[in-house]
Formats: sequence, C-alpha cells, structure tokens
Amino acid sequence: MGYTRSGMADGPGTIQNLRLQRAASRSDVFPKLVAMQKNLRARHFAVFRVAGAGLPNKRKLICELENWGPGGIEQQAELMSAYGDIFLDHIEVSILPLIWNGSQNASFAEAGEFSPLIRRLESKMVGFSGIAFPVRLGALGNGYVSFLASAIDLSSDLIIDQHVRSCQVMMDLLALDERRTVPAETLSEREIACLQLAGDGRISEEIAEKLGLSVHTVNAYLGSATIKLDSVNRIQAIAKAIRLGYIH
Repeated sequence: MGYTRSGMADGPGTIQNLRLQRAASRSDVFPKLVAMQKNLRARHFAVFRVAGAGLPNKRKLICELENWGPGGIEQQAELMSAYGDIFLDHIEVSILPLIWNGSQNASFAEAGEFSPLIRRLESKMVGFSGIAFPVRLGALGNGYVSFLASAIDLSSDLIIDQHVRSCQVMMDLLALDERRTVPAETLSEREIACLQLAGDGRISEEIAEKLGLSVHTVNAYLGSATIKLDSVNRIQAIAKAIRLGYIH
C-alpha cells in the first residue's frame, strides 16, 4: 500500500489484516461500498476490474458493481471516456488514489495536507468531483473502487482508511470469483417485489411508496438483488430475473 500510519504498511501485514473479515457472498460487498460512500459523502460508487492484463491493446475496465441509478449507463460511459485510459495507465505504475474536481469543491481546492497521498487529474466531468482508489492484487485482481458526487469530503486519514477498505472490497470479489461453483443465492420476497416494480418501469421513489419502505431501503434491496443475480446493473438484473422466472 505504501502507508505506514496507524500500523497500515504495505506488504504481508496489511493483506493479513484485510483477510480477517471476508465476504461470504457478493451481497455482503454492497453494504461495505455503501458505508464507504457515506464516509466520503459521495453520491455514487463503481467498482472496475482490469481485464486483458498483459495483452497489448486488449486491456479494458469492466464494471463489477455500481449504484448509478437512472442514467447510470450514460454516467459510466462519461467516466470511462474521460478517465478510462488514464486509469489503465496509472495502475501500471502507481497505487496513489486519483482525484478530480468538477464542481469547485473547496475540500479539493485546499487539499495541500494530503497532496503526497494522491494524484490530481484535470477535471473532465462537469458538475462531478471524484476519487478512484487503485488496487493491485495480481493479474485478475487489479482495478479501482471509485466514487462520484458534486462534493466529496477528504482528509489524509479518510483517504488512507478508504483505500484500505477498497483493497478489502477487491479482495472479497477476487475470493468470491474463486468460489463460483457455489449455487446462486435465492432472492428474498422483498427483493423480488422491488425488482418486479422496477421492471414495470417504477422508479425508486414510486416503489418505496408502493411497498411502504424508504427509498434507501428500496435501493438496498435492488442492489442486493443485482449482486445475487451476478449482474452489472439494475437493468441486467431485471432481465436475468425474468429469464429465471422470478418476475414477469
């Protein structure tokens, strides 16, 4: 990692600490990302895995998990268009987090205290600031845990903490990939109900009103259902749920 504060050093010690609490399923990873999002006061998160490592001109970023919501495909395309190549080049030479400021966020402008911990990028996404934590775990475990918002809270301690948590997320996903022979988890009644209404074209607020839930809870159900169905986004999860007979 390159960090030594609070006992977090790069090397076996850090990896050993991160192995203490492994996720049992992909649905266990989503709440960890939501907690990180809240810590940073971000609006969205996305986890990208580097595919095609070692193959010239074949490397690309694959989205593993996200909570973009409506318009997510366009946001993801904009993020990849703006920074995709930079992400791929950067992770080959450094694991410093990348930040960009598209909203004149004061915490970014006054980021002198943690400048040695990050690399600043020119803003290419109007209205969105962001931070992307690179993780290198080998040929199959390299990628980024990224967060977007109109404003993101940053401090030296928070950057270090969230980078360590990003490593844990990527380690969880890598470990779970190795256990893909485990049968898929069954969707709960609430997850099915939320997926059915989403498939009917209802937005989260409408689903929440219909089921008597909070919008946050609805999004959590949709997020966990997406993970259980091993889907990249909500649209793919709905399509797969239809194919599997969960909804119609």
